[in-house]
Amino acid sequence: MKDSNFLKENNGRLMWHPMTSPKDSRDNPPKIITGSSGVRIQDIDGHSVVDAVGGLWNVNLGYSCDVVKQAISDQLEKMPYYSTFRGSTNDAAIELSFELEKFFAPDGLSRAFFTSGGSDSVETALRLARQYHKLRGDAGRVKFLSLKKGYHGTHMGGASVNGNANFRTAYEPLLPGCYHIPAPYTYRNPFNETDPEKLAHLCVAALEDEIAFQGANTIAAMIMEPILGAGGVIPPHKSFAPMVRDVCDRHGILLITDEVITAYGRTGAWSGARLWGIKPDMMCTAKAITNGYFPFGALMLGDKMVEVFEDNPAAKIGHGYTYSGHPVGAAAALACLAETKRLNVIDNAAERGTQLYQGCLALMEKYDIIGDVRGGHGLMTAIEMVSDRATKAPIGADIGGKIQEATYEAGAMVRVSGPNIILSPPLVLSQEDAGLILTALDKGFASL
Repeated sequence: MKDSNFLKENNGRLMWHPMTSPKDSRDNPPKIITGSSGVRIQDIDGHSVVDAVGGLWNVNLGYSCDVVKQAISDQLEKMPYYSTFRGSTNDAAIELSFELEKFFAPDGLSRAFFTSGGSDSVETALRLARQYHKLRGDAGRVKFLSLKKGYHGTHMGGASVNGNANFRTAYEPLLPGCYHIPAPYTYRNPFNETDPEKLAHLCVAALEDEIAFQGANTIAAMIMEPILGAGGVIPPHKSFAPMVRDVCDRHGILLITDEVITAYGRTGAWSGARLWGIKPDMMCTAKAITNGYFPFGALMLGDKMVEVFEDNPAAKIGHGYTYSGHPVGAAAALACLAETKRLNVIDNAAERGTQLYQGCLALMEKYDIIGDVRGGHGLMTAIEMVSDRATKAPIGADIGGKIQEATYEAGAMVRVSGPNIILSPPLVLSQEDAGLILTALDKGFASL
């Protein structure tokens, strides 16, 4: 490994980073993280902070989960790779499919298609949704519905159903036939409705209206996050998801839940679908499936998909990835799933999530720059910043970065996305570390 001077001199020079401009990375070199332990990370200068980002929503078990590391090491020693394309497979992938069937049985999901990550899982779901309808003789069902503010990864299909212009505009034209309905976002919505239950009904009415306009027989699937994550942690009213499920059922539309963030305990329930009491036709998962230690994902499929695809000689899946069912990733996922269940992380996620949410509400009482605080469902919390509470006017472009930097210096890594500070720490976060995050945020806001 090169010395620290070399790394600092070349930071931001030769590597293009996701979700920012090459110029920004060059002018404002990113933090060089060189170590991690428990729920803490350490930068190249030895500054240690609590990781309130959880890697990127994915390090649910923290950075010292030795059972997952050992599983990776053991599998590398035994067999580092082999394909699962037609005619071959591996033992770890078979075992993982068995364990995932048990884990997702309450969600009505029994089959797995393995991917390399969340964007892959979304792309797979969109493709299989279209194929499902073709196999049933409904070849005209090719369109997709999704929520504004929703995030579904960065592949062309995922970008097309994304509901945020930041991930779309530079890459248009995107996939045709993708339409977006208003999100149940009480702080900002086109109906000016602040009651969550009334807003949920208005958004579902908009969904019904869009289906009528497009024609139900042209729509393949609705894809949505149970709680919108990257869009600013937007939890709907509890009535919303069941109503969407009912609408999809009545119109023959598949329902895909994008649970790349919410699966495996993040919400204080084992899945977002379970949180709201619905059973999707497909569920996209990744991130926490290996605790971030290996790139891996799984699209889970329910009864409708099984009935149409299995025992049908015409149902060849002409889709896959070199690393689908990667044995090292499967071994990591097996160990991670077992440890996740052993620790029963949903209880701590709920308790610490409540602590962070209430702590952020207290900060809102103290700082006028905080316009809204969203959370209350596990370890998913967002602080939305405004320049004027009365008008909800957005903050200046540089304000979020200043707060993020001051918070980091005070002891916590947080993520700023537009006007939002998003908190998604590991699910093994302690009460003390949650307190440290809140203290650091307090100092961050006080620095302005």
